[in-house]
Amino acid sequence: SDETYTCPYCPEKKIYRYLDLVQHASGVGNSSSARRTPIMKANHLALAKYLEKGLVPLVSSLKPAAQEDPLSGCDHDEKIVWPWTGIVVNIPTRKSEDGRTVGESGSKFRDELIMRGFNPIRVRPLWNNCDHSGIAVVEFRKDWSGLHNALSFENAYEADHRGKKDWGSNNDVKYGLYAWIARADDHKSSSIIGEHLRKTSDIKTISKLMEEEARKQDRLVSYLRNILETKNKHLKEMEAMCSVTSESLKVLMEEKDNLLQAYNKEVLPGTTVVSKVQLILPLFTEINKTQQSARLHYQKVFSDHEKVKSQLESHRKDLELREVELEKREALIERERKKLAEELEENVVQNSALRLAALEQKRADENLMQLAEDQKRQKEELHNRIIQLEKQLDQKQALELEIEQLRGSMNVIRELGDEDDDIVLTIIEASFKELREKERELEDLEALNQTLIVSERKSNNELQEARKELINGLKEISSCANIGVKRMGELDNKPFLEAMKRRYNEELAEERAVELCSLWEEYLKDPNWHPFKRIKLEGEEYQEVIDNEDEKLKDLKDEMGNEVYKSVTSVINEINEYNPSGRYAISELWNYGEGRRASLQEGVEFLLNLWNATKGKRGMT
Repeated sequence: SDETYTCPYCPEKKIYRYLDLVQHASGVGNSSSARRTPIMKANHLALAKYLEKGLVPLVSSLKPAAQEDPLSGCDHDEKIVWPWTGIVVNIPTRKSEDGRTVGESGSKFRDELIMRGFNPIRVRPLWNNCDHSGIAVVEFRKDWSGLHNALSFENAYEADHRGKKDWGSNNDVKYGLYAWIARADDHKSSSIIGEHLRKTSDIKTISKLMEEEARKQDRLVSYLRNILETKNKHLKEMEAMCSVTSESLKVLMEEKDNLLQAYNKEVLPGTTVVSKVQLILPLFTEINKTQQSARLHYQKVFSDHEKVKSQLESHRKDLELREVELEKREALIERERKKLAEELEENVVQNSALRLAALEQKRADENLMQLAEDQKRQKEELHNRIIQLEKQLDQKQALELEIEQLRGSMNVIRELGDEDDDIVLTIIEASFKELREKERELEDLEALNQTLIVSERKSNNELQEARKELINGLKEISSCANIGVKRMGELDNKPFLEAMKRRYNEELAEERAVELCSLWEEYLKDPNWHPFKRIKLEGEEYQEVIDNEDEKLKDLKDEMGNEVYKSVTSVINEINEYNPSGRYAISELWNYGEGRRASLQEGVEFLLNLWNATKGKRGMT
């Protein structure tokens, strides 16, 4: 027909309008895809040339071009990014000499789209830091013609199977450009496309835009109607003034004619011309004055009219500027409202997460309190077991002593066996019987002792685990109380900084202190460096103390002073006492008030007091 066409070189006989067929032929002919054969590209280029040069006169002669409705075939309730924006992906990129990823400029691609009839305003490539992402956004005009161009742009790529569905259809390697119109899902995506669209555009429907445009037109019509009414009112006033002036002028002219007639009648026939002129001259002078005053009145009226007209024009321009400013403010308020709604949603999610976290923290605190109470009870049980074990150990030692005494008695009885064998045998049997009973009691005590030892080790392990949990819990509590967590074997930077401030300025001193502190931390981790010496105490006992003659420590004391030396030697003693094998800093429960290692009971009591204080504050609130 005169309105629809098909492409003769494509196997799929899809129906096109004239302009769509031109865009299809031009797009396939200029395509860089490897799947398009040279013959197919050449055929489509020839078809495009034929359509542009040969078929246009024929089409125009057959049927006059009709104004196409840009909103025909559109879903008015579909959410589209506004201003109308297209998305182009899979743009070829390459590595530059400086290692960055670059691609073709947006202006070149914009010119290509203009040649194809899509008429974009600009093309913006999207950059990820300093690298080309292979993605660009195409910006169209904000009016309905821009929407028509954007839809034509999308339809052309969909006709070549390079639309959004084709891009996301599978995970195969794709060649060539893919493009579509940005919609709500693109605007809300977390990719670089979504970030750019949220900064530069908004989501609207066609029906909403039509309503906004109708409101703007209504405001403009109302404004122009008010101006027209004002001008008509002013025109009526001017007409009334002109009619009054005309009436007054008509009365003056009639009076002038009457005066002339009266003078002509009174003048004698023999009166000379000079005398007539002298008689009429005052009358003409009066008429000139009247005409001059009327002229001045007209000039004043016209000047006032021009002044009012200029004021109205300036007022109209001010109103137009205010209207533009109000539209900008309205768009900004709408954007801020959406941002505020998103922030409110995020706050609701965060509040729910915080409530869940508070509940989890409450459960963790309750579990920690229960663990502390269980450990306190287990410690008391362990203490009672230890007392019982000590008693049983005393019984065992007494039983062993009694067994030894029985064995000694048996030996004595054997030596006296020559005098009275029957008596000796009876005594020996009784002694053996008693000895076996004592040995069984001893075995029972040893089994019980072994059971208690295993139980003690298990309880001790549980106490160590409880101590670790208590240390981990107190790490998260910032408190200035006497009981807390101290890092044993961790080097303090303050003495180094104070020593360096005496030599350098503040900035350089801080840098030097960090370097020197890091160097000594490496020295402390070295397992081959053991700056200790053994001294003999009373008896056969020996004790390890800091070797003051160690070269590194001597150099440190000479160069940095006593404060740094004391800090380093204190850390060395802590490592040697608490972690000699690992030689790294560990956390320890510490009694800051007395400067010693705190017991588990002290930590549990401190935690219970802290729990009761926190619970009391919550009850008061």
